[in-house]
Amino acid sequence: MMAFVRRSLLAALALVLFPLWAGPAAAQVLLRDAEIEAWIAGLSYPVFEAAGLRPEGVNIYLIGDPTPNAAAGGMNMLIHTGLITLADTPNQVEGVIAHEAGHIAGGHSARTAEAIAAASRPAMLSLVLGAALLVVGAPPELGLSAIGAGQQVAQQSFLSYSRGQESAADQAAVTYLETVGSSSQGLVQFFDKLQNRQLISGRQPIPYLQTHPLALQRSNVIRSRASTSEFWDVENTDAEIFELDMIKAKIVGFMNEPHVTHRVYPLTDQSDPARYARAVAYYRASDLEAASREIDRLIADYPNNPYFHELKGQMLFEHGRPLEAIDPHRRSTELAPQFALLKINLSRALVSTEDKDHVSEAIDILDEALRMERGNAFGWTELARAHALEGNNDLAALAQAEAYYHYGNSREALRFALRARDDLTPGTPEHQQALDIIVATAENAQRQRR
Repeated sequence: MMAFVRRSLLAALALVLFPLWAGPAAAQVLLRDAEIEAWIAGLSYPVFEAAGLRPEGVNIYLIGDPTPNAAAGGMNMLIHTGLITLADTPNQVEGVIAHEAGHIAGGHSARTAEAIAAASRPAMLSLVLGAALLVVGAPPELGLSAIGAGQQVAQQSFLSYSRGQESAADQAAVTYLETVGSSSQGLVQFFDKLQNRQLISGRQPIPYLQTHPLALQRSNVIRSRASTSEFWDVENTDAEIFELDMIKAKIVGFMNEPHVTHRVYPLTDQSDPARYARAVAYYRASDLEAASREIDRLIADYPNNPYFHELKGQMLFEHGRPLEAIDPHRRSTELAPQFALLKINLSRALVSTEDKDHVSEAIDILDEALRMERGNAFGWTELARAHALEGNNDLAALAQAEAYYHYGNSREALRFALRARDDLTPGTPEHQQALDIIVATAENAQRQRR
């Protein structure tokens, strides 16, 4: 449930869609949450198919950041929580996803590297010319002017190219949305929101210096094409909007201090989203009694919602009651067995009891979860704990090697893999797994030395 993983984020993902806020910088965290990930997948997978992309081949990362932003590069897409909380309808988020799919399908990240290289040539030439003028005794202002002129040409060249990419992605988004039977109004509405923020900020951006066309220009261009579509007036249902409202409430609860959440969702608001947000806020404020009261009411009204049971289990676990956390976590996996994250949460509670039977059950569940999501480093760490509790230090070392490998720590992955290799029986699948990690970490080290 809303797990936070701090890490540096793929530097190659430079195609930022909405760089509009100049507010206080916030630490960015990579979030994992089964409910939000499932919701985003439901919006994005049809769009990816319309774009000719294999949905499972696109990696979507949820970033804990209040700025309404998104980015794409290679086969990766970043979505900020601020994008979701600013949206009024799922169609608005769907429109942004379609735009980013346009970047991916168009191979824009690779072409951006080429454009940067091309744009840098005038800057380099001007640098050489300016230096030459200074060397031969020309007035300093003349040499510096030559250097600055080349840099300006390079900047204008790249910004013009970037704006062209954004316009192409907008047009691709309209095509994809029409293919799946969705309206492009959401994308236009979102640009209108951004335009309003630009006006409220009191800053008048210079169009020529923007990497993206101004929001007003973009919305006008999209509207002129898409308003004639048969899907233009298609709207989200009340149930779809309610689902978004619940997800926004969860994000507000987790991403803000409790007092902020209570200001946004005061006690006078007895809607389901408000109760959800307050349950999270009370839990984060260590008021387990109030948090349980709110989440228990939601569970009573929606007994088949797996995410409410998940939150209940998380509350109990993180307040030092792992044994009590097992039942709600188990219920969440029964209701939504397709999510590895829920299985890992259940396993964590089982392992933390240190009960022999519970630990044995956790190992079986973790094996299943890691078959579903092999790259989940936290799941491998829990499996290492479970094997250690059972006294199987060879398997614990192997699982820890996997954990470090997926965390990106090749040095520690190699260390634990070597230990596992020496203790495991040659010829077994586990021994081969250790050898595979050793080879992979050696290859990583070799690439880093180049």
